[in-house]
Amino acid sequence: MPRPRQRACLQDGLKLDLNQLARQGFIKFGADIGARAISWSDSYQREIARGVITADMTDPCHAWFRIAIGGSVQQVDLVSRPRHYCGCQWFFVCPVTGGLAMVLWMPPGAARFCSRQAWGRQVAYRSQFQNASDRGYSGKERIEARLIGDLDPADWELPPKPKWMRRAAYNRYVERFDEYEEGLENASIASVSKRLGLKSV
Repeated sequence: MPRPRQRACLQDGLKLDLNQLARQGFIKFGADIGARAISWSDSYQREIARGVITADMTDPCHAWFRIAIGGSVQQVDLVSRPRHYCGCQWFFVCPVTGGLAMVLWMPPGAARFCSRQAWGRQVAYRSQFQNASDRGYSGKERIEARLIGDLDPADWELPPKPKWMRRAAYNRYVERFDEYEEGLENASIASVSKRLGLKSV
């Protein structure tokens, strides 16, 4: 009987996030700023891939995004849609589904970028491979990375509110951090109880 194929972890592959690319200066909405070199690193800051991005977003009706990695070149259409309140939002057009996506993924072993929906059950997010403790630690690390800024990570488990962040947003991070802490505590109690043969209350 054939063994089922194991799903690939999306975060172990490459990711293209339009808004993040714009914030980092790789592209500019409504403009063509030429070629930009880009690289991806793993969780240990080791480079896993590098490429060159070009995007012409001057015409919302005929915009495109091109990524070259090694000898492989992929071009993806871009579209702009008006926001309800003001301005517009740019999207990739998934080369497989034709749907709109702000993020495209190239999982390990894949040859092109597509939307999450296009990969279906071939892939999963890292959190889907984790147990409760792993999710708790990962969640706390993400919050710390978001808040730490120029502070020394060794000095803070939960960093203070950055000056630029709204109080309500920071409070949501604190609540989520507390939830991860509670989950880790419960997982620890359950683990000890299991080892001692005690029933969880």
